[in-house]
Amino acid sequence: MRPVPRTLELFYDVLSPYSWLGFEVLCRYQNIWNINLQLRPSFIGGIMKDSGSLSAMRFLTAVNLEHPEMLENVSRELWMRIWSRDEDITQPQSILAAAEKAGMSAEQAQGLLEKSSTSKVKNQLKETTEAACRYGAFGLPITVAHVDGQTHMIFGSDRMELLAYLLGEKWMGPVPPAMNARL
Repeated sequence: MRPVPRTLELFYDVLSPYSWLGFEVLCRYQNIWNINLQLRPSFIGGIMKDSGSLSAMRFLTAVNLEHPEMLENVSRELWMRIWSRDEDITQPQSILAAAEKAGMSAEQAQGLLEKSSTSKVKNQLKETTEAACRYGAFGLPITVAHVDGQTHMIFGSDRMELLAYLLGEKWMGPVPPAMNARL
């Protein structure tokens, strides 16, 4: 019988390419390692001033609140826009295009965009960002591992081997063999 999954919280911002690397690796390993991955959209500007991702991160917070099953795909599409295709992620039409490409209906995406400016969404993003700071964040991504009653904060996307060791799991590189077969 497999032990109860350990919880990993990934605090990220789509403005950070290093967050994207950590996001992709942990998404690939979530079904290989015995983990419960919790995606935590955060605002890097709340940690490192003068960031330009507030509208995108508010939108992702609304997605997380209303349609958490879509959070992984919408986050990935925003990263694809800014870091692979050099497209905007700050304007409403850009955010809507990313959401639709990720599989949301236009109506669903528009509704979430409208909710992005509500105090509920703003407060949730602020609370999530403050939680990252309480864990000791000085940038993003951070992964918070809850293992054997202890909390461990790991900064960056280049420490997955350390995370695997902490979890007692095997590190098989950024694309584990099971994923290679599907790529």
